Amino acid sequence: MRRTSVLAALLVTGAVLSAPSASAAPQSCAAFGGVVQGDTCRVQASTAEYLIDMTFPLDYLDEHALIEYLTQTRDGFVNVGQTPNFRKIPHEMDVVAQSFESAQTRSVVLTLFQDIGSAHPTTWYKSFTYDVGNRRPVTFDTLFAPDAKPLDAIFPIVQRTLEGETGLVGGISPGNGRDPAHYQNFAITDDSVIFFFGRAELLPSFAGATSVTVRRNAIPPLQF
Repeated sequence: MRRTSVLAALLVTGAVLSAPSASAAPQSCAAFGGVVQGDTCRVQASTAEYLIDMTFPLDYLDEHALIEYLTQTRDGFVNVGQTPNFRKIPHEMDVVAQSFESAQTRSVVLTLFQDIGSAHPTTWYKSFTYDVGNRRPVTFDTLFAPDAKPLDAIFPIVQRTLEGETGLVGGISPGNGRDPAHYQNFAITDDSVIFFFGRAELLPSFAGATSVTVRRNAIPPLQF
């Protein structure tokens, strides 16, 4: 992603879920200085020190958690962006959102890109999943039954997929690949769980950011 790219929120079609109140969504967008475009907010800011291009959905059921994360991330970037830059190139932050749905859940996955003048820009993910039926957030810790040991099934699939795509056989150590900390960013669909891994999270930095789709019938049952 560069500043010349046109970013858009990618919305996966599915069942219509209850949305935040009509007034709350525009207020969330306005707080960022953004423009409402249908069910999304587009934020663009440009100064001599930094550039921001950000889109996010306005119909996510746990909007507070999403807005809080975006606010903290934006504020942290702006603070860094105001620091003198020896390269004399504006710092950049891009955020794009994807939405996923299953019969009982709604997921939003943010892809975040930052270039703050270091040797390598950073790309990472932040996901939010909400249990519509029980009206509560879903985390990896609550995704499966407590005694399910899901990574015994998930890790071999992730390892096989990523090593097959990159050719980096043996590139993921079992200790790293079985660490639940690397599986916190995910989206749920009716037939799959998609896990997202930031740059240099499981593989070397040059492999970039990655994701792996794991079929639900290949892993322990979800708690939904």
